[in-house]
Amino acid sequence: MGDSSLRIALAQLNVWVGDIEGNARQMVDAATTARDEYGADLVAFPEMALLGYPPDDLLLRRGLPSAIDTALTRLAQELRGIPAVIGYPEYDGDIIYNAAVVVRDGARIAHYRKQCLPNYGVFDERRHYRPGDAPCVFELAGRRVGVTICEDIWEAGPAAQAKAAGAELLVNLNASPFHVEKQTERESLLAQRAQTNDLAICYVNCVGGQDELVFDGRSCAVDRQGTLTLRAPAFESGVYCVDWPAPAGDTPALIAADEPPEALIYDALMRATRDYIDRNGFPGALIGASGGIDSALAMAVAADAVGGERVWAVSMPSRYTADISNVDAADQAERMGVRYDEVPIENGFSALLDTLGPLFGDRAPDTAEENLQSRIRGALLMSLSNKFGHVVLATGNKSEMAVGYATLYGDMCGGFAPLKDVYKTWVYRLAKFRNTRGEVIPERVITRAPSAELRDDQADTDTLPEYDVLDPIIEAYVERGESIEDICAAGFAEDDVRQAAGLIRRNEYKRRQAAPGPKVTLRAFGRDRRYPITAVYGDL
Repeated sequence: MGDSSLRIALAQLNVWVGDIEGNARQMVDAATTARDEYGADLVAFPEMALLGYPPDDLLLRRGLPSAIDTALTRLAQELRGIPAVIGYPEYDGDIIYNAAVVVRDGARIAHYRKQCLPNYGVFDERRHYRPGDAPCVFELAGRRVGVTICEDIWEAGPAAQAKAAGAELLVNLNASPFHVEKQTERESLLAQRAQTNDLAICYVNCVGGQDELVFDGRSCAVDRQGTLTLRAPAFESGVYCVDWPAPAGDTPALIAADEPPEALIYDALMRATRDYIDRNGFPGALIGASGGIDSALAMAVAADAVGGERVWAVSMPSRYTADISNVDAADQAERMGVRYDEVPIENGFSALLDTLGPLFGDRAPDTAEENLQSRIRGALLMSLSNKFGHVVLATGNKSEMAVGYATLYGDMCGGFAPLKDVYKTWVYRLAKFRNTRGEVIPERVITRAPSAELRDDQADTDTLPEYDVLDPIIEAYVERGESIEDICAAGFAEDDVRQAAGLIRRNEYKRRQAAPGPKVTLRAFGRDRRYPITAVYGDL
């Protein structure tokens, strides 16, 4: 075995699902940087980097196997002077593997098929892939390097198998989605695997938003003792290198700061929103600016993501809208360089009330009249979207989505919902955090009591518990799957728990029609939590 250190380059890339040519170009550029600027001996790319992740049923397109093979052949020829580990889908007739190939100067010198296929949470890999069963270990400058893919490192078998096959260093390719506690889990697990198997591990992850997922990067490495030797920044593309084994007395080249959760979540929302808007070709974003905290945070995220000049805020006051709501929305738009227009809805509201009057009869006003205002606003925003091409950003939060405190075809209208997985209590935390980067959200927006402003003197607490009570109940019931009894035993009032659980269950049909939004918690609605709309089951 050689005694000198090897320099391993982890190419933390923002690859696009389906953009085979563009992803290959990114890999060539990253490999060139690793070779020429950093003197790396090996470059590793994320899981499924050639196609992007998750490709879902795109994998079933008939022309994809030949497109992948052509691109991989060309990529192997272009990656000269530095070996590379490339994630890609491997086709063997009708069988598909989540695979990796090691290329060196045009030759494919080693090959690996992912063994552990996750089928929980946001993952559904057994729908498409067949698992592999063999290790992959190749020689690099007298050292033995093993390859695994993502979930393989979360199970004990593949790392032990690679060690038994002679690996001294394990390179693990990942497309690991973000949630706020994820990096702590990753680094703890890597330390455990390294210590158990007496081998160093390099973990490369991708960055960027992909529909309901956002990838945070934070590629990292640990030595044989499990000590962290590299942590790349969150949400930033780049090539990050680690020397293995580290020269005696050497300090880690880069240990990016462990940022506070507010910063991580805000940056996740910003990255997800930017990639959704740009990758889908929208010229910009439209937001219904109510003057409330949710639309204020959504406006800040959107303007930070794509620039204020590409964001259009539209205030649509009704007879119930407080003047200060319009003032605050206009103030924030000016601070952020966002176009702002005010379009009162009174004429349309009155006309629809007159139209519906004969059918409503003498029934007392209720949520029908309240929600009519929201649906007028949704129609106006979608009309502007049709005319100018901007995507409408729905501004609802996770608390509202959970209990159905949102109007179907009203404020739920939109193509993307940046706050969909953000609890209301966190909306306030993120708004305060954003103002530490420059005060753009008026203080009054943060301190006012939340209200939908759909009737006189309305407050959210008229129909819901306080959010600092409601949010922990939702978290326990949805994210941790706790029973009514368990949640009550934790100190919550039974009436509040049963009300919240009942609303969560009854409003699944609304959530099925909601816009996609980025996952930032342990368990998000949508791709992550799949629950039947029609189910005869009590709130247990």
